[in-house]
Amino acid sequence: MDFVLISSIGAVFMAIFVMFIRMKASKKPASAKKIILPPIFMSTGALMFVVPYFRVTPMEILEAATVGMLFSVLLIKTSSFEIRDSEIYLKRSKAFALILIGLLVIRFIGKMVLSSSIDYGQLSGMFWILAFSMVVPWRIAMYMNYRKLHQELYDTGNSKTT
Repeated sequence: MDFVLISSIGAVFMAIFVMFIRMKASKKPASAKKIILPPIFMSTGALMFVVPYFRVTPMEILEAATVGMLFSVLLIKTSSFEIRDSEIYLKRSKAFALILIGLLVIRFIGKMVLSSSIDYGQLSGMFWILAFSMVVPWRIAMYMNYRKLHQELYDTGNSKTT
């Protein structure tokens, strides 16, 4: 039970950190690199599955990935870009912070309920899969939206110069 509490406290601090990063990111122009790199960096966490303690069953993988992809829809809906000063910026969304807090609460409740029936290592692996399955579709959607706006900006720039 101590692991669950400690990891939940860690998750709260990570969520606060993400909110600050998101607010800071909206002040600077977006780039493809800033959108693509976080899931790549996060993918190194898959090395946890080398250790037998963290391995999950195929059904647990499917469950965690499905929930993660469902949660990603909320993040996709609250992430959009805008063109300002001939640059592409991430729009601020008050709903994003609320959704992030809601996801954190759901995660905490899920951890409390599931920790009594699933080993802590497996549960950790499942939550990593859930998070990765949430971040990857979200970032893909962000990248597609970014590319669309980038193309519009580029087309508008070309039409003005000719």
